[in-house]
Amino acid sequence: MSRFIESIKIEDQEVFLLNLHQKRVNDTFAHFGVQGSIDLEKIVKDLEIDEDGFFKLRIVYDLNKNYKTQLIPYAIAEINNFQLVENNTYDYAFKFEDRKEFERMKTKAKTEEIIIVKNNCITDTSYTNLLFLKGETWYTPTTYLLNGVMRQHLLATKKIKETEITLQNIKEFSHFQMINSMNDFDDMFIYPIQRIVNLPESREYLGI
Repeated sequence: MSRFIESIKIEDQEVFLLNLHQKRVNDTFAHFGVQGSIDLEKIVKDLEIDEDGFFKLRIVYDLNKNYKTQLIPYAIAEINNFQLVENNTYDYAFKFEDRKEFERMKTKAKTEEIIIVKNNCITDTSYTNLLFLKGETWYTPTTYLLNGVMRQHLLATKKIKETEITLQNIKEFSHFQMINSMNDFDDMFIYPIQRIVNLPESREYLGI
């Protein structure tokens, strides 16, 4: 049976975006025809977290409503280089625990992280959504593999906008950054577009 993951940010005992995590879990059960869900608020409450700091609460669950939790200290890592990777067939609409395809793509790449290109469109890295800067406005691709909770939150609060980002127009953007449930806007980790080693002019795409 497939298993799924939720990674929830907890900082100084505050739980972030729990409503969006719960919606994703509910949608997962509903999509696979299972009535009911697991209650993330109760799971968090039962953990009785009383320690300050920056943590990732990792919840792995299945469609029988079995779950296990792990509370992990978290630090955001800087990435030195990225590579565009073409994969026109991969579907990751739900947050499956099985990440073998991501690992396969990363293994074949020559960089620390990958940016997946699907049908000529920019999507995600192996574990985050993306934002791209043009002028003073941050945009997220209309194409994505997983509609992450931070992406949804930033769009709902109008901090970012959606636009089509492709191999043809990616160089119109000056910088980019990675976002997920653990990574909000972060001025420390805004990368120049040149951090992508195989921008279109190099014609060195990695076909998968």
